[in-house]
Amino acid sequence: MSEVYQKLARHLDNLPGGFPSTESGVELRILRRLFTEDEAELALHVSLIPAEAGVIARRAGIRRAEAEQRLAELARKGLIMSLVPEGEPVQYMSAQFVIGIWEFHVNDLDPELIRDVNEYMPTLFPEAWKFPQLRTIPVNRSIDHQLTILAYEKAEELVRRAQKLAVAPCICRRERHIAGEGCGKLEEACLVFGMGADLYLRNGLARQIEKKEALEILVQADKAGLVLQPGNSQESMNICCCCGCCCGVLRNLKPYPKPAALVSSAFVASAKAESCNGCGVCTTRCQMGALQLESGHSVLNPDRCIGCGLCVSTCPTGSLVLERKPDAEQPRVPKGGIQSMIQLGRARGKLGTADLAWMVLKSKMERLLTRR
Repeated sequence: MSEVYQKLARHLDNLPGGFPSTESGVELRILRRLFTEDEAELALHVSLIPAEAGVIARRAGIRRAEAEQRLAELARKGLIMSLVPEGEPVQYMSAQFVIGIWEFHVNDLDPELIRDVNEYMPTLFPEAWKFPQLRTIPVNRSIDHQLTILAYEKAEELVRRAQKLAVAPCICRRERHIAGEGCGKLEEACLVFGMGADLYLRNGLARQIEKKEALEILVQADKAGLVLQPGNSQESMNICCCCGCCCGVLRNLKPYPKPAALVSSAFVASAKAESCNGCGVCTTRCQMGALQLESGHSVLNPDRCIGCGLCVSTCPTGSLVLERKPDAEQPRVPKGGIQSMIQLGRARGKLGTADLAWMVLKSKMERLLTRR
């Protein structure tokens, strides 16, 4: 296999989300399926700091016109990201594998790629989730009026303050369907906001919607028993609606004995045995197996509860409620996506503020040199 794929694997592994090596080399098979050798070589010159085509052309030693054409194609194929600031040239930046390149291939999945990615996920997940890339927020019907809840913990508030909205197919339920293991739940269920919506719409990965439809999708998600997972920042650009049988995150969390310790969630459920009638609805709604029927009533394992509220919203006796975790257990939610990415990079020992500052300075210098 060409050495360029090994270089690209190392390049992706140095991004916050990681791309660790395996003994089987499945990660290299994935790259070979996605990138031609020429594409892989050019992607090596694209970094986390957005840069214009002229800057990347200078790094790669190719003409600007060639770089513009090839970078646009890489972005269209979901192998890097393009940004289109108003009144400025298009800029390009690296896309990490998860969350990023994999999700950008929702419309061109094939059984072989799905097989390789599912083989790879158990290796990738522990690295990609050393600092959670998503957080869990409660469904609206589970929120009691006495419960303290912040604006960025309300899915409806995230939707209402979004400037642009789009909805994309859930890659997890789509790839499980292709693999013959789908659950049949709502597929067009990934809400994307702002710049994220621009990117998805530009690449034909989503359709634009109004806030009314986005709010209705949240209602449908609750009815279908889907966990709400926005990006792990206060200014989230997405909300994923996830099921425990298909979602790559939840499926990889389930084998852990204490999934609650690995998620970013401000809440935990509480069960009242004395009023429970043992109907068992909550056990079917819980996506993490946190509830079991014992002696005719529901028993909660808080180590498995991720605070989604799905059990609370359909409990007929009000025996289940959401509670806010103690202050010492409250997750630290970064302000924006960049801060979240820095936290993940730090957790993996791959990116610190000094590294990021150097990357920004280097990119600015390259831009000045290119424009001279």
